[in-house]
Amino acid sequence: MANRIVLNEISYHGKGAICHISEEVTKRGFQKAFLCSDPDLIKFGVTGKVVKVLEDAGLIYTMYSDIKANPTIENVQNGVEAYKASGADYIIAVGGGSAMDTAKAIGIIINNPEFSDVRSLEGVAPTKNPCVPIIAVPTTAGTAAEVTINYVITDVEKNRKFVCVDTHDIPAIAVVDADMMSSMPAGLTAATGMDALTHAIEGYITQGAWEMSDMFHIKAIELISESLRGAVANTDEGREGMALGQYIAGMGFSNVGLGIVHSMAHPLGALYDTPHGVANAIILPTVMAYNAEATGEKYRDIARAMGVENVDAMDQATYRQAAIDAVKKLSEDVGIPATLTDIVKEADITFLAESAYADACRPGNPKDTSVEDIIALYKAML
Repeated sequence: MANRIVLNEISYHGKGAICHISEEVTKRGFQKAFLCSDPDLIKFGVTGKVVKVLEDAGLIYTMYSDIKANPTIENVQNGVEAYKASGADYIIAVGGGSAMDTAKAIGIIINNPEFSDVRSLEGVAPTKNPCVPIIAVPTTAGTAAEVTINYVITDVEKNRKFVCVDTHDIPAIAVVDADMMSSMPAGLTAATGMDALTHAIEGYITQGAWEMSDMFHIKAIELISESLRGAVANTDEGREGMALGQYIAGMGFSNVGLGIVHSMAHPLGALYDTPHGVANAIILPTVMAYNAEATGEKYRDIARAMGVENVDAMDQATYRQAAIDAVKKLSEDVGIPATLTDIVKEADITFLAESAYADACRPGNPKDTSVEDIIALYKAML
């Protein structure tokens, strides 16, 4: 079977990259933007940087900001109606995964109205048409939603998140500008950065991994390990390294899948509104230990990419533990909690485990698992 790589039509990288938005809009003949961004980014002037680019070029837009941190079915439905009323012909998504995921779902439904029931998009939906053209401008260095074929929506009624995977949803243009990330608070930088590391590590060991995705993931692990502490301290070098590292991780995992770290993190976001990156960071070391026996020599590569010395002299058990310890140390250094004690209620664990087992990321895990195994993993982190 052939391996597949799906990437943006074009992407821009580096400080000041947002200046290219106006030239792309003009070149493509777009008339009016539907600008998706969350209320806090608008309030604190981050979205305004993109607005200024549009206004300076005389480009018109309408703003949509009914977007929650874990975007809901209602956010998407309201967005679809707002898009229809706006007269827009393309979308600009400014924000983290919440804004970009909302934009993807809106764009898919507009061009595939038979999927107006948002729940029908779960999994690999057989949509026929590419979504409305999206220009994605990330403001966090973590989700890489600007380059992935995935998006995640929260079903409030059922206390669950569902993952949608669709090659038709990838943004046409990604604009990855570290200046757009400079105002992120330290806690959000840490959480989203650990999300990016989780993408890279899970993508590297997932069942679908192959040579090209491995190349992306190892470089991403290296960049993130070198840059995240600096990004949390708000250094230019740290911000720029994380902007690139998280995007490269997205180039990989979007095309080969993830594993049960994400499967276990998604229910925490749905039930407790736990920040996705925090959930991933807490879960990652425990699941790495669980998966180790199914990863061959890959943990040696992970340890080396994270800066562990003398890994070639280590036996298998030692380099596997070294990789896990390096992840724990990075997480600790950027202020992520070590356990789920303050998040998970023991009475909810069976529900959480059943939700995780049903999650679209679970089949990619390198080791076959069960609801019982996942229950034990949750309990081990309390």
